Amino acid sequence: MAYVDLERENTIAVIKLNRGKVNALNHELVNEVHDHFEKLEDDDTVRSIVLTGCGAFFSFGFDIPGLYDLTREAFTEFLVKFTDVYRYLFLYPKPLVAAINGHAIAGGCMLATACDYRLMVSGKAKISLNEIAFGATVFQSAVEILKYWVGPRTAQDILFTGDMYSADQARDLGLIDGVVSSEELLQRATALADSFRERNLVAHAHMKKMLRLPVIETAMRHESATIEKFVDIWYSDTLRENLRHFEIRS
Repeated sequence: MAYVDLERENTIAVIKLNRGKVNALNHELVNEVHDHFEKLEDDDTVRSIVLTGCGAFFSFGFDIPGLYDLTREAFTEFLVKFTDVYRYLFLYPKPLVAAINGHAIAGGCMLATACDYRLMVSGKAKISLNEIAFGATVFQSAVEILKYWVGPRTAQDILFTGDMYSADQARDLGLIDGVVSSEELLQRATALADSFRERNLVAHAHMKKMLRLPVIETAMRHESATIEKFVDIWYSDTLRENLRHFEIRS
């Protein structure tokens, strides 16, 4: 089953997460995201990409009910794949715009922060790294990329509180770049993506690498250990009990 839709508009590719009501992340969806981006990287007709979600959610994060019964080995494999994709997008050589069409929570927020620019709908939509709210942690790459955008002190506040931010609040924090109406979101996102059409993409990719590769190199010194810690906490009795009552499903 396909969980990712791909549309094209001139030199722009639009990738849409399309997995049920909340676009919850599982192994299949993460693999599809990676495969689409990998193919588009080698497609010379595509100059830039917009990442968005179908429906009222960008992504509510991990498919907790679907991941709950995995073995430690299978769950670790999923986390390794997810963090690989997350880091890949952060270093992606082509311009990448997130059109945050609704809630972007936990893993969904991580995908959004891997993009170069983030436009978010006004209204009820929230964005958050709320792992601490239900007793979980995050990955070193998530911390380093968050710090890259908002600075260490604000990153600490976001992670320690687990607060859910409106688009206006997220813009004030530097977590997103702009707030638009739902009617204008894709139009504004594709216009932003299109603004790179005449730029030298080789130079763009090189500058992005110079800016961001040190971030990823720092993260990789501790990434495996933080994945192991995430798994340890995920299978702890306390978090097992919290997750057992998690009702939002894909």
